[in-house]
Amino acid sequence: MNRPSICVVGSLNVDLVVTLDRFHLPGETVRGVNYHTFPGGKGGNQAIAAARLGADVRMIGCLGEDANAALYRAVLDGARVDARYVFAEPDAPTGVALIEVDASGENRIAVVRGANDALTPDRVTDARHAIEAGGYLLAQLEVPLESVLRAARLAREVGARVIFDPAPAPVTPVPDELLSLCDYLTPNEHELRALTGLPAEGEAQAIDACTILIRRGAKAVVNKRGAKGALLVTADGARAIPAFSVNAVDTTAAGDTFNAAFAVRLSMKYPAEEAIRFANAAAALSTTAMGAQSAMPDFVGALALMEAM
Repeated sequence: MNRPSICVVGSLNVDLVVTLDRFHLPGETVRGVNYHTFPGGKGGNQAIAAARLGADVRMIGCLGEDANAALYRAVLDGARVDARYVFAEPDAPTGVALIEVDASGENRIAVVRGANDALTPDRVTDARHAIEAGGYLLAQLEVPLESVLRAARLAREVGARVIFDPAPAPVTPVPDELLSLCDYLTPNEHELRALTGLPAEGEAQAIDACTILIRRGAKAVVNKRGAKGALLVTADGARAIPAFSVNAVDTTAAGDTFNAAFAVRLSMKYPAEEAIRFANAAAALSTTAMGAQSAMPDFVGALALMEAM
């Protein structure tokens, strides 16, 4: 079987991570436990995760011309991610994320987008070859929305399937045109609420919210629900797929790992429900060590967990 071929359009950030016993209150100073610097950003995370799971990956994004950019290019090269369409932006720094992680593994994140905002629609068009070469396009919302829309349009033109992660939760409306270009829309509970204005905590509420997005044009919605697993909602109904239990240390890139693994398994011609089980396993394993990319599993590890439970 040919290796999965995936294109990722999205953000590239360097993550500055502080671990804490607990999150601080406004105006309060608490002592940190550890500090680390990791490559991150939702686009980069999905690219690295897909490559580690065995895919041929092409990345479309923007870095600055600084030390953080050099660090990230070395990471992409080491993972054998094709970065020829990672553009250098001289007028902005490489994106940075400030991440706090508490003792339970939960996180709080502030992002300075920097060079990510320089990924213009024209640059995406210049990278058309990368989209043509990939059977699946992965996209998120840490680069300009109009550039994501351009990428999705190009994917439709060349016959690639689109998996759109509306993360972080959108603060401006996502156009129905973009939803209609999505083969799979993959919001978590917060993003689902932001997209629809409806509560999504309970399973029945989540299904109702996902159904609204189906009516707005999405072909299928995969609601990522963390330790509660995932919901697959289509016009034909809804199915719940359970999560895998692990000792979570850092959940920072679990959703990104999920999307990458989902695309890899779909590329191997497995049905969506089976691909979600594989994605749940990969996402669970990604939470077992610190850092967005440090614990991302390889294909054998994710498959072993899936088959063990």
